Amino acid sequence: MSQLFQPLAIGNLQLDNRIVIAPMCQYSAEEGSAGDWHMIHLGHLALSGAGLLITEATAVSPEGRITANDLGLYSDANEAALARVLAAIRAHAPIAVAMQISHAGRKASSQAPWAGGRQIRPGETGGWQTVAPSAVPHAEGEAAPAALDRAGLDKVRADFVATARRAARLGIDGLEIHAAHGYLLHQFLSPLANHRDDEYGGSLENRMRFVLEIFDAVRAGFPADKPVWVRISATDWVPGGWDIDGTVALSQALKARGCAAIHVTTGGVSPAQAIKLGPGYQVPYAQRVKAEVGLPTLAVGLITEPEQAEAIIANHEADAVSLARAMLYDPRWPWHAAARLGAQVSAPKQYWRSQPREFKDLFKGASFGQR
Repeated sequence: MSQLFQPLAIGNLQLDNRIVIAPMCQYSAEEGSAGDWHMIHLGHLALSGAGLLITEATAVSPEGRITANDLGLYSDANEAALARVLAAIRAHAPIAVAMQISHAGRKASSQAPWAGGRQIRPGETGGWQTVAPSAVPHAEGEAAPAALDRAGLDKVRADFVATARRAARLGIDGLEIHAAHGYLLHQFLSPLANHRDDEYGGSLENRMRFVLEIFDAVRAGFPADKPVWVRISATDWVPGGWDIDGTVALSQALKARGCAAIHVTTGGVSPAQAIKLGPGYQVPYAQRVKAEVGLPTLAVGLITEPEQAEAIIANHEADAVSLARAMLYDPRWPWHAAARLGAQVSAPKQYWRSQPREFKDLFKGASFGQR
């Protein structure tokens, strides 16, 4: 029996299987609002048979967007636009839907990747002043962010809470707080970006403080019966940066506060990172978090083959696998994985007739007839 297709609970959220669609930025919103692209993109991923769909990084404020076309949930217009997309998904797919909420910090005010991805300086068209723990630019030669003062910290926290409450109104099943990939909360964690000398900088305890405050505030602002978890970069891949020991310590502190899971990734805070790529290259970090913290752990990173994903779950290296590029390339990846592993998967009834002859029990509950 396939372990990948066994149910998983993240808090009170019950998943049909252990395949998670990772958040993937689309840079295709208008003033933060989802449009037709999101209807198409999220709609077809919702039909994939995965256990959980996590929407792309959703900004908690306009200045928290990576690009001017990032998805956001900070206005009534944003909320209404996402409601339209989510209503379509709910009408046609049983998949659980979570939302990743984020603030880009010093990596905000950027071009879309297909336009080059460079920083857009304040005063340039489409640019704005970024904020961060310290006035340290992401890359040499870039405009420095403004260091957050007390009022700025309070605003960021309030923005996260306001977005969490909007997500609750939308009926989102769970929230993922983005503290990875070099964005604002990761910037507080990493000594490479955080040069503060107050209670939010210096020691590990101090550098974790703002992330924990954000978690506590979001947890209090989201329905108690729905899970909140955190995505963490387990290493900066730079000597002297954030590392796996800090990740375990942060995960343990989050667990004590009611965090439901840890989504383990790596990197993103520095252009100096030296990543050692290879199949499943980030899985060992998830394995250590799982072993030492005991929370449900999501693994990501060049997981492309069903047998590879099955082994990760069967060997207790992680509790779920999180797919991004592999899912974009093959939106029916869970179907094909179930076929190869001898499992069953949910599929929309409109597609039941596509079930291959050699996999007569692939689609759960499938039956059809025709005159």
